Amino acid sequence: MSKRPPVVAELGRPETPEETATRKAEFSRAYRSSQTIRGLVAALIATLAIVAVIVFAVPRGEPATPQTIDVARIAADVETTMGSPVIVPIDDDFWRVNAAGLTSDATVVWDVTLAPASENERGFVKFAQAFDADSSWAPQRLNGIAPTDTTTIGGLEWDVYSLGDAGAKQNITYAIGTQAGDDYVLLYGSRSADSTAELAESLVPQIRELSESS
Repeated sequence: MSKRPPVVAELGRPETPEETATRKAEFSRAYRSSQTIRGLVAALIATLAIVAVIVFAVPRGEPATPQTIDVARIAADVETTMGSPVIVPIDDDFWRVNAAGLTSDATVVWDVTLAPASENERGFVKFAQAFDADSSWAPQRLNGIAPTDTTTIGGLEWDVYSLGDAGAKQNITYAIGTQAGDDYVLLYGSRSADSTAELAESLVPQIRELSESS
């Protein structure tokens, strides 16, 4: 005697072969779907774990410290090379030296680029001591601009250069210069007139000494 198919409560009768096949197919689809979601979740967890290992396990050093330029040592080398004294444009902890060295075209120049040491300060000032030169040399650094005025700083007379739009491309907004014996000293950059004047005043003793030795 064959066993009769069980009555399905929702139908109130036994399933037909077609209904049984449909139910099993739906169960298989739902099972595969749940396995896919579980697989995605597992893959995501594994990925996050790998990222965590990379973030926490890889050594991270401190930010690189800006290289300190020994401007006094470089200046001594320049003096030996030129056989002539040079001015060292660094007076206190306000400034740091970004570059220093000799440049040469028609005139040999001792160049030093200064910027505020504090991250809260902006701008720069370039110092240039042009050997065996006068104010006629300065326009070579200032896009052809000649002195337009004079001012007195530290008891010395300084030429004042109004750059205007001529200095915009180089971000140069102000420049002053004075004779230092046989050489011409130029300060130019994007710092204010007052800040540039403070730096200029700190150089006056060296400028006077250079003038007296010439």
